[in-house]
Amino acid sequence: MDSNKEVELLKRALKREKTARRAAESLLEEKSKQLYDASMHLREVNGRLKGMLSTKDSLWEDAFVNIIDPYVVMDIAGNVLSMNQSAKEFFGFDHEKQNINLTSLVHKDYVEYTKNAFASLMHTGIIKNYNAKLNTLSNGERYVNMNASLIYDDKGNPIAAQGVIRDTTREVEIKELLEDQKKQQDIIVENSSLGILLTVKDVVVKANKTFVELLGYSATELASKTLDDISSVEDLDALEHILKSDGTAVSDKYSIVRKFRKKTGETLFGKTSVNTVRNKEGEIVYQVVMIEDITQDRIAEEKIRASEQRMSTLITNLQTGILLEDANRKMVLTNKKFCELFHIPIAPESLVGVDCKAYLEKSRAVFKNPDAVIERLNRVLEARELVMSDEIELADGRTLERDYIPLYVDNVYQGHLWSYSDVTIKKNYRKNLEAERRKYGSIVDNMNLGLVEIDGDGNILMTNSRFLEMIGYSKEAIVGQNVVSLMQLDDVNRKKIREQINKRKQHVSDSYEIEITDYNGNLRHWLISAGPNFDESGKVIGSIGVHLDITEQKELEKQLAESNKGLQEYAHIVSHDLKSPLRSVTALITWLQEDYAEVLDENGKNTLRMITDKIEGMDRLIGGILKYSTVNNDTLDNTAVNLNNVVEEITDIIYIPDNVQVKIKGDLPTIQADKVKMHQLFQNIIGNAVVNIDKEVGLVEVSGKETTSHWQFSVKDNGVGIPKEYHEKIFKIFQSIGNNERSTGIGLSIVKKIIDRYHGKVWLDSEIGVGTTFHFTLKKNL
Repeated sequence: MDSNKEVELLKRALKREKTARRAAESLLEEKSKQLYDASMHLREVNGRLKGMLSTKDSLWEDAFVNIIDPYVVMDIAGNVLSMNQSAKEFFGFDHEKQNINLTSLVHKDYVEYTKNAFASLMHTGIIKNYNAKLNTLSNGERYVNMNASLIYDDKGNPIAAQGVIRDTTREVEIKELLEDQKKQQDIIVENSSLGILLTVKDVVVKANKTFVELLGYSATELASKTLDDISSVEDLDALEHILKSDGTAVSDKYSIVRKFRKKTGETLFGKTSVNTVRNKEGEIVYQVVMIEDITQDRIAEEKIRASEQRMSTLITNLQTGILLEDANRKMVLTNKKFCELFHIPIAPESLVGVDCKAYLEKSRAVFKNPDAVIERLNRVLEARELVMSDEIELADGRTLERDYIPLYVDNVYQGHLWSYSDVTIKKNYRKNLEAERRKYGSIVDNMNLGLVEIDGDGNILMTNSRFLEMIGYSKEAIVGQNVVSLMQLDDVNRKKIREQINKRKQHVSDSYEIEITDYNGNLRHWLISAGPNFDESGKVIGSIGVHLDITEQKELEKQLAESNKGLQEYAHIVSHDLKSPLRSVTALITWLQEDYAEVLDENGKNTLRMITDKIEGMDRLIGGILKYSTVNNDTLDNTAVNLNNVVEEITDIIYIPDNVQVKIKGDLPTIQADKVKMHQLFQNIIGNAVVNIDKEVGLVEVSGKETTSHWQFSVKDNGVGIPKEYHEKIFKIFQSIGNNERSTGIGLSIVKKIIDRYHGKVWLDSEIGVGTTFHFTLKKNL
């Protein structure tokens, strides 16, 4: 049995199962409603039945005349006391004419079960979902479902039982049928010549015997693997057509060739068909994967390709099928390619002299529409005029392209030449290309960026829906119009667009911003990214531009700039307001020291000195905060800065302990940068280094080197070192290590902001007790 028949058999079995399930569900739903109605009615009539048991008169019928399902009242021993018409028809007897005990109708296989059920009824007063087989007098063996309850007298003693019986024979038969069909399907799957997998969330949960034998893994070994664990896709182009950008399949049904790895290490090629089953919410429940071993087919294909390549090498000048006929349509000459195209199983030399008209009639089955082919051929031969690229379709799905050349000698018709080429791939390629064009055209048309294609003169050739929304015109109104004339631009922006169009002619791509007035009269900001569009020869024939409306972003940038300006002004004001009282306190302490110098003892003088030190620390902190807040706000005044001079100036102005020496290793470069920012940068790093050296002989070395895109610098010391957990923390504001009262925790955070502004990075190497080296980079040509 081939794979197509097996798949078709599986589909038919699945269809029968679905049909049977729907029938069962419909029947269950109908019977459940009837049972519910009957149960509600039972409660209503239960009280009335207590009195009726003693009278046995016509009031019985009134109690259950409206119940559709069979309804029975029996005494404690099982003897029928009353029943409705449905029950009479179902059981095939009338209690008024025959004395029947219901227990005698129970099938022998359910006698013990029935005894236990009745014992439960007597104990609990109710029985639910009693399922058994009964031998009815009129309908033979029937499966039933019964809900029953006891009836009590006024003293609470059970005197009878009542119940509603539902015929479930059809449901049981359907269930048995479904089970049989499932067993049949399991047999088909297990014995299929195809390898079959069931996967849930890409993990194999079941594999049939064929697949286990194909790869050599046990079912247990396969159960923990995914399809990608045991196979791979070699045709990545085919995979791209199957998958979306997020990795999910385009269709719930697809087929692709995968290369499977056996447990032995060998490989096989499998044509892998995947069928996805989803729930009502569209979520994937499981996937059925069928694998057909096509390794031999692949080997055969490789051999055929190799043979064709050798043949092509031998007859490179004959890449088309050639057929030469004389004036009487006798075959004069043909080649191997012609025989291959038409599957003629004899050598070309053996065809010489064959009547082409008769041979064509014998070969009608080769063509998809032989009558049309023969009619077209006769018209061409009758006209005896040159015909090029005439297509004919073959029955096997191929398409051939032929040329007809009439041959004349001294204006006398001598015959004609046919040349045939197989253009199936080319034709399919054109179809696939068109399908791709439609697919990507849909993507382009629905993306959130405005797209427009223009020719070399700026005339619009194509646009998507978003661009139409942005510009406020219909597609019909703008195609063919000049894009610059169409936009509502001022002179500056109009000139900018024309300059950009000219750039495209020079093969230059670029991104730029323009201001445009939209159709509502509102000023909008657009970001345009455009590039040249080339023809097949590489010649620029226009350009393609992507447009993004950044008006809201521009508004946010404006608000942010205003906010930063306000914060900077606020920082200056706060700095001034905080420093004023500090200066006043400093002056008061100075007066105290001068006026009471003879009165104050050593403790008093020391206290005033401590107060002065704290005020100086507060002053440095306020200054540091002000510098930190303005690092990114100041305009960079980039000039040539000699960093050797910068380091020397810093060593002259900062405090350096007597035991510490600052050296420049080699020469530092002269770079284009803001000199003030470079002072702040190097001063903070060097100042941090010199005060954290505990050695008798301290050394700080400053060095630099050039890389392709950045300047890289290092400041190395032999100080106390910095624990690794602080390597990131120290660059955050108000973060410092140790108890150095002169440290504000701001210096290295200023360093980080300056380096960020120059598109660089900063890091450090440190060893406790050995020293620390700060490394940082600054981008060239900022």
